[in-house]
Amino acid sequence: MNALFPDSGPRRGLFHRQVRRCWLLTLLLFLAAPALAACPRIVSQAPYLTLALQWLGQGHCIVGVSRYDRQLPQLPRTGGMLDPDGAAIAALKPDLIVASDWASAASLSAITPPGARLLRLNGFASLAETESMLATLARASRAPGARQKLQDFSRRWRQLAAQVQGKGRKVLLVSACSGSPYSFGRQHLVGDLFTQAGFEVVETAAKIRHLRPGAEIDDLETLVERTRPDILVSFTPQSTDHCSMIAPTLPVRIVSLEGEDFFHPGPGLLRALAQMRERLGPTPEPQP
Repeated sequence: MNALFPDSGPRRGLFHRQVRRCWLLTLLLFLAAPALAACPRIVSQAPYLTLALQWLGQGHCIVGVSRYDRQLPQLPRTGGMLDPDGAAIAALKPDLIVASDWASAASLSAITPPGARLLRLNGFASLAETESMLATLARASRAPGARQKLQDFSRRWRQLAAQVQGKGRKVLLVSACSGSPYSFGRQHLVGDLFTQAGFEVVETAAKIRHLRPGAEIDDLETLVERTRPDILVSFTPQSTDHCSMIAPTLPVRIVSLEGEDFFHPGPGLLRALAQMRERLGPTPEPQP
């Protein structure tokens, strides 16, 4: 007993200090366990999912990203969205793989290691689908405080959309004024953004119409003539003047918007709506 429980002198003090250290270490490990359990090892196979995870506060849980991801350049690359690298993913021992549903279920299942969960997500059809994607991602990643973030996002995008006041103005939404542009329909996230802001999207194709040789409508001039918009919105960082020089004969007002935030379902859509409000919001009534 004396060997195990020294009863006096320096040995007793040393023993008590060691006991305290053991208890402190045990307590720290106990407190850290929930935090560690709340952070699964995540591989993100799409940049918009990486952005969403960072917004949810789970960016530190990501251990690998696709070759197209610019957000976390220090992390290992795990192939493309449509051609994921199974060996690279397996080496990272993920708990969760999140990917776009642009990739087939079969191809993604083939590279999912045993014990990992695969989640195929979209978000590009509408704001409602974006909200659903964010909620699913929050649950799967066990993001803390996600409920309040999701509620704030839903409330804020509705506020911004109402402030744009589209007032039924007819819009044609194109990726650019030159090259091989494509136009967005109402069943695409971009089209739904403008619909929610009160505009009438005049593109009759459900999601995307590519303007290219051999297509029913192969150039922007014909598309404008067929749809007769009040405003042509071009998603390009170039100026409206540049766009007007490319298509000087178009009988329509041209507005250029920077497209980056419009093309990623997630919190960046709030910046997109703020940009719409700034450039397409109601024109003040002239003073008498």
